[in-house]
Amino acid sequence: MADANAGRVAGALASLEREKATGLLRVGADGAFHVDRGAVTLAESRHAPGPGDLPDGPDPELAALLAMFDAACLLLASRAEPEFTEGPPGGGPRRVTVATLVHEQRRRRALLDAAWPDGSVDVAPVVPVRRVTRQRVILTGLQAEILLNADGRRTPPQLARELGRTVFACLLAVRGLAAASLLRIGPPDGFGAAPVREAPAAPAAPAAPVRDDVPAGWAPADWAPTDHDLLVRLHAALVELR
Repeated sequence: MADANAGRVAGALASLEREKATGLLRVGADGAFHVDRGAVTLAESRHAPGPGDLPDGPDPELAALLAMFDAACLLLASRAEPEFTEGPPGGGPRRVTVATLVHEQRRRRALLDAAWPDGSVDVAPVVPVRRVTRQRVILTGLQAEILLNADGRRTPPQLARELGRTVFACLLAVRGLAAASLLRIGPPDGFGAAPVREAPAAPAAPAAPVRDDVPAGWAPADWAPTDHDLLVRLHAALVELR
């Protein structure tokens, strides 16, 4: 059954874009979008690191850009009720269209599902296996960092803040570790005390299809266009951080 809340946040942003509204779109207690004349200028999520938590680079805007999209993709997936309040413009000078945010969210979800289709590892504490059954394992630098810092209590978003990484990069790394049978998989906190199990080999079936997060009546063709140059810049930055 489709999630009745899917697309609620994207739909609210699309409405604000069409109305050229300015103010703050709160997404429950998860965070908020700053909107200026319909364009998103800032996204903040309590689950994502802020710009100050990410490493600096030669591009002074890069950390802010990574943090913004990290938060935006989490907020677009939230089931909380969005609530808009008109007010003076906030955020920064960057103006991002709704289509750009939705495009990037779909791309990220497709990558995550292709790496490991079970999203339960996104919210569960990271617990490395005690024994490695493979003769040879190749890890990325971030995967090695996660295994070295995992304490069996912190989730991927919590490790992201600890390591100064984006939530998306940590989620993708953790799903790769699950596919390699290097993590013990169990229920997230608060869902009972069922014993954890080692992750089986990744299934051969194709990744789950990407859900349509845009409600009926909101055609992407009616939105401001996607900023492909911005997405190329963002993708390059994410690759460097893996």
